[in-house]
Amino acid sequence: MSEHTYYAIGDVHGELAKLDELLRLIREDAMRRNVERRIVFLGDLVDRGPDSRGVIERAMHLAQSENAIVLKGNHEQLMLHAYANRESVGIYWWAENGGDETITSYMMANGVKDDFRDAIDVAHIEWLRQLPAMVRDEERGLVFVHGGIDPAVFPACSDELRMWTRSGKFFKSERWPERAETKNIIVIHGHTPTADFKPEAQRRRINVDTGACFGGPLTAAVLAPGEGPRFLRAA
Repeated sequence: MSEHTYYAIGDVHGELAKLDELLRLIREDAMRRNVERRIVFLGDLVDRGPDSRGVIERAMHLAQSENAIVLKGNHEQLMLHAYANRESVGIYWWAENGGDETITSYMMANGVKDDFRDAIDVAHIEWLRQLPAMVRDEERGLVFVHGGIDPAVFPACSDELRMWTRSGKFFKSERWPERAETKNIIVIHGHTPTADFKPEAQRRRINVDTGACFGGPLTAAVLAPGEGPRFLRAA
């Protein structure tokens, strides 16, 4: 894995047009630098934006054709929970957090159904279920995850924490406990939109959620062997 140039994409949230523009920039960057690219989606493909179904289709295609890595985010978890359970609280919680827009995107493609589950492609659900919550390149010390980690117990974090955490224990990386397991890692994550819609790069973590669904750009961190991070952004 270590010879790839990684292009780690932050929270897409249904913004297919921004994703397609960012993918164009990624292709151009990789060709110009003559590098082997490896795309990583950091989770939250769905909800809030206008075309979650289209985003999933694009990510599935890239996973198959280019071996792209796709991680599960908390919004995929909300969607899967609402799909699998009939209790109203989970469905309401998903709908209130952008799920209504996801359902609309499926009904526009597959027709209006009395039960939203009948509009969602079963292949999409099966694919989302098997996505990992974290992937590591141990040779380069890179950790790709949606929300973050608990530096006190890493790598033994639960998937729930990896998808949902916004703990100060993680964000204040200068205060991480001194442990061999975290000494030389860099965590690349999304989940928490940056206040100024710009990527945040610290010594131990990089946040590329730049609020694409809130008017900000969609951002990818470019991670080449032996180089510091660069960023590509699609407005």
